[in-house]
Amino acid sequence: MDAAHFILQPFICALWCVARMFIKASSGRNRINVLGVVNAITKEVLTFCNTTYISAETIVVFLKKLKEYYGDIPLKIVLDNARYQHCQLVEDAANNLNITLLFLPSYSPNLNIIERLWKFTKKTILYAKYYETPDKFHSAISGFFQIINQKYNPELRKLLTLKFQFFQKENVLIYPI
Repeated sequence: MDAAHFILQPFICALWCVARMFIKASSGRNRINVLGVVNAITKEVLTFCNTTYISAETIVVFLKKLKEYYGDIPLKIVLDNARYQHCQLVEDAANNLNITLLFLPSYSPNLNIIERLWKFTKKTILYAKYYETPDKFHSAISGFFQIINQKYNPELRKLLTLKFQFFQKENVLIYPI
């Protein structure tokens, strides 16, 4: 589980040109927050979107929805160490809902498969696209997550694998301090 904060701004895929180009961009700062979870086995994606902010209370509401959705199936959720996820309110709510929270080591987004989903989302929805209004931008993001499980399932199965590179201890050089 993780949150992504998509901002209405130009995302350039690649840029090389002889002459100067101007790229349309909207004024002001407009964003949409997406709190998401990926089922590591089925690759099913569940999300919650808002335009305000993600807080510990938002995480608790999302945990309750997850417990309601999955019923009596034991849940183990892998999270990073974001402050709003790693607080007493969230940990107490998870204990009450019988959800196990597994926190990743600091600075290890490569171990959380949902980070690959956020990259896929940016590539699919944001790269080289211009949205004239914030409403169109919000509709594109929320619409993408409404159809992601049906339309992009083959891509998600290839992308969200549980294959990670592990290093043998004898291959790592450790220098004494």
